[in-house]
Order: sequence, then structure tokens, then C-alpha cells
Amino acid sequence: MTDKPQSLWAATARPGPDLSPLAESRRTDVLVIGGGFTGLSTALHLAEAGVAVTLLEAETPGHGGSGRNGGQVIPGLKDDPDGLDALFGPAATAFAGGTADILFDLVARHGIDCDASRDGWIQASLKDSHLPALERRMAQWQVRGAPVEWLDAQAIAEATGTRRFRGGWRDLRAGRVHPLNYVQGLAAAARRTGADLFAHSRVVEIRRTDAGWQARTQSGATVTADRVVLVTNAYTPPNLYRRIETTLVAANSIQIATPPLPPDLLKRILPGRSVLSESRRVGTYFRIGPGNRLMIGGRGRFSHGGTPADYGIIERELRAFFPEAARLGVEYRWSGRVGMTADHRVRLFEPDTGMIVAMGYNGRGVALGTAMGKALADHLARGTPLPLPSRKIDPLPFHRFHRSYGAAAIAWYRLRDALER
Repeated sequence: MTDKPQSLWAATARPGPDLSPLAESRRTDVLVIGGGFTGLSTALHLAEAGVAVTLLEAETPGHGGSGRNGGQVIPGLKDDPDGLDALFGPAATAFAGGTADILFDLVARHGIDCDASRDGWIQASLKDSHLPALERRMAQWQVRGAPVEWLDAQAIAEATGTRRFRGGWRDLRAGRVHPLNYVQGLAAAARRTGADLFAHSRVVEIRRTDAGWQARTQSGATVTADRVVLVTNAYTPPNLYRRIETTLVAANSIQIATPPLPPDLLKRILPGRSVLSESRRVGTYFRIGPGNRLMIGGRGRFSHGGTPADYGIIERELRAFFPEAARLGVEYRWSGRVGMTADHRVRLFEPDTGMIVAMGYNGRGVALGTAMGKALADHLARGTPLPLPSRKIDPLPFHRFHRSYGAAAIAWYRLRDALER
């Protein structure tokens, strides 16, 4: 079957708000640059607090990674909670553990129609050697009151529909959304609440003036603000402000979707409708998507996203895990960018007075980006402390060569995955 020339999300999305480009220069209290999960959540929560806020998006809300991801709402960071306690303190761990709660509360409060469902997340392992670490992670969340459960080989086979996994755990705080409908719903809610949103308004310059922060768009129109929030993540253009883009690597996330599954497969594959990801360093993730299609995603090459070679890797994984579903063919293929940091932790920067930067969600941006937006808004509107410490801008060494060493790192991780048992 020939794949469609757009993502499954774009093909099944409801119309979003009709946003105009910025045509005239204006002033505001807070300027938000970036119309993804973090930017729109920031704008919405600032508007709820009565703060005058303007948001500029280079394309349309959800055009970037926020509208192209797997829609998996997973709480926490990549660190285990005990590790987070040691690094940043219990308040940061509590924030990380509550990110999915913030998203689902936001969906309910604003009536966002995005197929939201809270059926849990399964972290599964193909490797016996990974099971102790997964069980330890689960236990650490369990003592903190999280609704989690261990899945042995039989239980995980029943929960996933494949016998390849050796075990894993399920986190019932987690769930799923239609990410493009969700991000467009955030935009509509922010607009209704009083935020001023502009699409097709790419920022080409940010500078400090006597009147405050000033951002100039490609049309020449400007926004002047007392404070600015920069949340463009993996789509940050080069040299926008103090080489912020060099603090992360923009990795390619590759996804495919089958045609609708027949009833017999739908009963067997992810029957509880949990989302799933696995514990390999270069692993895959699965879910049932719109129209009862099976979706699978994973990392692509750093040089060019969405090539036949990239999709070929993911299609081989589909055949290995769910051969009957693979025989249906692939209906949709698409890709997007993910902001990856060296230590797999989100970055918060305050490079100058009145500016905050948040980026690098390492594949956890649906819940974490939403919650970070609320945290940024609370900090700006009420002086609430940020949930994680801000840090100095830390460019990756030899960032200009990141495509090359990123590709080498992926190859090395794949080799290590293959050698482990």
C-alpha cells in the first residue's frame, strides 16, 4: 500500500484556530516564541493569571515536533526518582511525577477534544539484563505512591500481544492523546483566555533594547516585551540568540502507521490500549492510533530524516514484533525532530535578565513540555520557583559536526543493544 503524503495526525486532525501573521508592531508584558506544547501552555497559563502575553509561531501550532510525535503522555524524566532526588531535590521529583496529571487536568478544564485516554504506559524489555533496572525504577515510584505494577513475561505478553518481551512495568499515571488535536486545542484555549497568538511569524532577531526585549519577524514587524520565553526546542534556528541551538542535538523521530487493524488483531495487540516503549538504547515505541491503526516509531538518522532507509528500519521492527499487522502494509510514514541533550535532561536557561529558555525534552515532551509551560507561567506571574535549576548555556563540543557524531553514537548504541542479553 502506498503511504500517504502526510502524517496520520495531520490526516485525522480537526481544524485548528485560524491565526494570522503578525502584521503590525506591538507591545506586551510577556513574549513567547514557539507554538508547541511548552509555548502554548505558557501562554495559556499566563493568560489565566491575567498577564498580557503574545505568542509568535514560525509556522502553525503543532507544525514541529509537538504535532508529529507519538502522543504518549509519560510522566517523569529519564532519571529514576531516587536519582532526581539526589540531583535536584524531592520537589523536582514530585514535579516530574505529576506532569501527566497537569496535562490531563488541562484537557478536562478546557474541554480539549484530543482523544485523551489514561490507560497507562508500559516500559518493556527484550533483555533479561535490563529487568533489574526497570524493577528498581518501578519500586522507586511505587514508594512515592504512583499506581504502578510489574509485568512478568506472561503478563507482558498478554498486555502487548507479542512474546518477545522478557518483562517490564506499567505506569497508570500515563496515557495518550492525539498530539496535533491537543496542541491545536491548547492554541484555541489560550486564545479564548486572552492570549494573542500569531502564526507564520518567524522570529529572525531577538535583542535587548532600552524599551525591553524586542523580537523582529521575517515581515519586519516587532514585538517589544518586558520578558521573553524562548521555547523552540529542536526547531531553534541557528544564531537566533547566543547559540542556544548548540545546547542540544535535533534528532529525527520516524513513525509509521498500518491500515486499520481487523478485529482479531485489535483484540490481541495492546488490548488495554496502554502505550508502549522499550528499554533498548535505540528502541521503538508503539500505540494504537486513530482508526485503530497500529503505530510504531523510533530514531532515524541524524543526517536526513524520513528517508527510505529510516523507514525501512522501523518497518523491520514492525515485522519482528507484530508480523500479522505488518502484512497489512504501511499506510502513513512521517518524521519530526526531537531535542536531545547530552545527559538526557531538560535544559532551563536564564541567559539574561527577563529571558527564560526551556528545551531538550528527550522524547518526553508531551507531558513534560505541557507541565514546564505551566511552571514557567507560574514563575513569571507569581514568582514561583522553577521546578528544575536553570543553568549556564552549555554548548555541545563540536556541535557543527553533531550529525556525524550523532550518527556514530546511534550506530554504537545499536551495537551495544545487539550484544546485550
